[in-house]
Amino acid sequence: MVAAANIQYAWTLFVPEIQKTFGWDRAAIQVAFTLFVVTQTWLTPVEGHFIDRYGPSRVVMAGGLFTGLAWIINSYATSLSGYYLGAVVGGIGVGCVYATCIANALKWFPDRRGLAVGLTAGGYGAGSALTILPIASMIAEGGFQQAFFVFGLIQGALIILASVGLRAPGRSEVTYSASVLQSRRDYTLPEALRTPVFWVMLLMFTCTVTGGLMAVAQLGVIAQDLGVKNFQVNLYFVTMAALPFALMLDRIMNGISRPFFGWISDRIGREKTMFIAFSLEGLGIVALGYFGSNPWAFVILSGIVFLAWGEVYSLFSATAADTFGSKHIGKIYGVLYCAKGLAALLVPVGNLLMQATGTWATVLYTVAILDLIAATLALAVLRPMLRRHHAANGVVLPEAAH
Repeated sequence: MVAAANIQYAWTLFVPEIQKTFGWDRAAIQVAFTLFVVTQTWLTPVEGHFIDRYGPSRVVMAGGLFTGLAWIINSYATSLSGYYLGAVVGGIGVGCVYATCIANALKWFPDRRGLAVGLTAGGYGAGSALTILPIASMIAEGGFQQAFFVFGLIQGALIILASVGLRAPGRSEVTYSASVLQSRRDYTLPEALRTPVFWVMLLMFTCTVTGGLMAVAQLGVIAQDLGVKNFQVNLYFVTMAALPFALMLDRIMNGISRPFFGWISDRIGREKTMFIAFSLEGLGIVALGYFGSNPWAFVILSGIVFLAWGEVYSLFSATAADTFGSKHIGKIYGVLYCAKGLAALLVPVGNLLMQATGTWATVLYTVAILDLIAATLALAVLRPMLRRHHAANGVVLPEAAH
């Protein structure tokens, strides 16, 4: 998961260089990011089928090959179609890695699903924290094509090596949790799709992931447009430009948020945790739009946004496994994870909205509203709906365990 992270999280470093080299419109370049996310997410149900059939190790190994190949394609690309091809190949590779690791964590640790999947997803969220500066340095010294090629080889090789250690649990190795509301039967994908709770989670997932994806893809662009990209932030022991510092902090916060909020959700419940996190993200985005032209505010507020955004991948996956069982969770969460692909379609729209209004504030306030809507739905709609769902399956735990 760490080795697969840069394809998404380091992309923002390459966009200005690609634009400067080829002179293409920024929105056209960002279509590659959208293609990557759509491919990564919308093929997840298919990858779930291969996980069930061939096991996690082989699927992740294939993912490593595609992940490395994607950046090598980017290193030779001289046209938009070349970058679009690299994005699709990368989406397949990262999708294989991500879907497999998440599904495996959900299966192994039913009592601590929030924490386990949070730690796993945290590898993806924080994976690029240590490589942001080396990639930025290589781009500055040797060019972005060299950075694509070298890190493509490194990332692909690491994923293939790590895949050897993966396996799924046997039937006798895990039991249902006695302290968390969990379905006592395993829903098939068609059965899950017929439940209203699935579609409420899909709506909430789409609302919350939109703001985070917008920040991931556009943070470098937003920093440039707000005039803080190259401002030198003095940390006493080191001086660093605001954008690389913000990116490094964001990756760390993004990684911390997944196990942190997952751990909290194991104790106070998924829906309450969703309300807290989604509200924090919405308010953080509003503040970023209002105070973002201040370099220190830009760094701190972007970190808050990522802290409150990263947990969506631990909370929704754990909730899906609790609700529908873990046997077919690869396919079920795969379809739910398509919300990220729906949100990715809105990333280029953000550029167009900014160009039309002349300010990023409009974009940021729009996605903040979506976050606050999702926060409200978590308590007002999802919580009572899950209670009824579990009660229908005969699962009722003491109030303290909810």
